[in-house]
Amino acid sequence: MRVESSGADTGQDSLLPAVVEPLLRGRFGRPYTFLERCESTQRELGADHPEGAVVAADEQTAGRGRLGREWLTEPGTSLLFSINLVPPIETQRLPELSILAGRAAADGIEEATGLRPEIKLPNDLLVEGRKLAGILAEARDARVVLGVGINVNVRREALPSGVDTPPTSLLVELGHPVPRAPLLAAILAALERHYDDWIASAA
Repeated sequence: MRVESSGADTGQDSLLPAVVEPLLRGRFGRPYTFLERCESTQRELGADHPEGAVVAADEQTAGRGRLGREWLTEPGTSLLFSINLVPPIETQRLPELSILAGRAAADGIEEATGLRPEIKLPNDLLVEGRKLAGILAEARDARVVLGVGINVNVRREALPSGVDTPPTSLLVELGHPVPRAPLLAAILAALERHYDDWIASAA
């Protein structure tokens, strides 16, 4: 299931290209695609997409976390995106991308909101033990599709129950909504910086 957006929402919580693209600071996020609904943003990036291509969605109907765990949220309340990466790095080092992405997501969240999440290796972001975000890196041939899911404006009563790690959201922790477009731009800028430093260190 894939639904392209034709909406006219231009507020900064919107993930429409007209809102996100002017906020981008580097090459990550170019090209940028927004879908109102899809099974998983991880499935929307093919080998024909260039490095830095991003797909974001308001809703995933078959979102997955690490170990195949389900990741579902109310439409328009989370930041859900995947980015295509083609690192010139030996295969055995590719798992480092999950850790790198965790640091970048934490940096972006701190820049956009002032809240600094903890990093729980290999791929979770926590606030005082509560799960705020998850990261999924999938190697495909010579590339890696990196997926990020962050509970942004999820209401407390809409958070899942009966899970191993209690969940939270930026709305719950900060007490006010957080616009998703600047958050996405901040994370992509931090990811590009960490990624380039990682590549340079391996040269």
